[in-house]
Amino acid sequence: MIKKYFSSSKDESIDTVYDYEVTAEANQDKLQFGIDRSKQGSSFTAFFNVVCVVAGTGALGLPYALSQGGWIGLFILGLSWILSVYTGIILIKSMYYDGTHRLSSYQEVAEAAFGPIGGWLAFFFTAITLVGVPVLYLLLSGLNLHNVAKGTSAELTFPIWVIICTAIVAVPFLFFRSLKEIGILSCFGMLSTVIVILIVLGVAVQQYVPAEQAHHDSVIWDMFPIALSSIVFSFGGNPVYAHVEAGMRRPKDWNKVCFTGLTFCVILYFLTAVPGYYVYGTSVKSPVYDSLPDGGPKSASIIIITIHLILATPILLTSFAIDVEKMLKIGPDHRSFVVEWILRWLFRGALIVAIAVIAIFVPFFGDFMSLLGAFSNCALVFIFPVIFYYKLTGIRGKPWYDYILGFLTLLLGIVGLIFGTISAIKALNNDFKNQNS
Repeated sequence: MIKKYFSSSKDESIDTVYDYEVTAEANQDKLQFGIDRSKQGSSFTAFFNVVCVVAGTGALGLPYALSQGGWIGLFILGLSWILSVYTGIILIKSMYYDGTHRLSSYQEVAEAAFGPIGGWLAFFFTAITLVGVPVLYLLLSGLNLHNVAKGTSAELTFPIWVIICTAIVAVPFLFFRSLKEIGILSCFGMLSTVIVILIVLGVAVQQYVPAEQAHHDSVIWDMFPIALSSIVFSFGGNPVYAHVEAGMRRPKDWNKVCFTGLTFCVILYFLTAVPGYYVYGTSVKSPVYDSLPDGGPKSASIIIITIHLILATPILLTSFAIDVEKMLKIGPDHRSFVVEWILRWLFRGALIVAIAVIAIFVPFFGDFMSLLGAFSNCALVFIFPVIFYYKLTGIRGKPWYDYILGFLTLLLGIVGLIFGTISAIKALNNDFKNQNS
């Protein structure tokens, strides 16, 4: 059923859009909907971008999510994968809904569907993700390096490590305009994630605890909503997809890129979640490498995943910056080359400094990640794409499985948004109370 969505050859509407007959002059310049596709990156680069953005710390928190909700979380993980592929495809379809031009961002899709109010609402949610997640990434990077270097000659305070990580992130963020130019970062980011997962998998097998010593649950209903929100956080790539697709030389391949990228991610997720929860049970920690015994594998995992965080952060920030810079008319169509880059550096420099300041003062990574997943990702990944798609393309005339997927997607998104947000806020409140007591 889902296969029909990622098979471009069977999707007449998207083929019609991508085969749209432009003028002879535009064909000569190899333009498609205002984008010079001849200068864009390959589908492999887009695949790496999807995997680097989607897979990462979310994967390392999945064993802990299973300890909260039980083995039923694996079913939710598989369902989330199918539905995230569905929403990733219909989101890009919505960008070409009228067949005459391409909407350039998540916000523009929302504005086309529900006017300026819809556009600003979508911008608010995407800002939470594209700015909030980098805050968490810099926070976790600083904590990781601070803990690894503690007691050594390289020991530095946590704020200094955050500043160092921020300086590294700032280099590609300030000097590269689009995702196409920072595609190489996504390749190494994906590789680092795979290495860490393999390390965790290998050590978990070595540290195998007999089943009677590790407690497992089939389902824990009272903690299930927050576990669901943590799982949903693992598929939060939708705000970036518009810019990933814009950087593709062959946009027809988007359905395949989306499917293969998210399938690769879910394979990594199962390789992390199942052995992590099975070996450590309810005592598993988040991120899962904190459950590993002290030693080389644990230190290597921490350092390598920190590399991933640093490499993934510019991708998220660049996606946000592209949207804001378009709103502020910071581009070659509105400014001279020198003025454009000065304004871009000023805006991006102020943004990266603000994110670093926030990262230094935001604790409780795990619970804050759950709150982000419930509050913004549920809306951006599951709720909004379906609503926008049906609003722009109409409700009638779609195959029966489209309605089933749409209903399940909305149901999962609403449940995660409401109950996950409530549970995560309670957990954060308890964290702050314990800190002050």
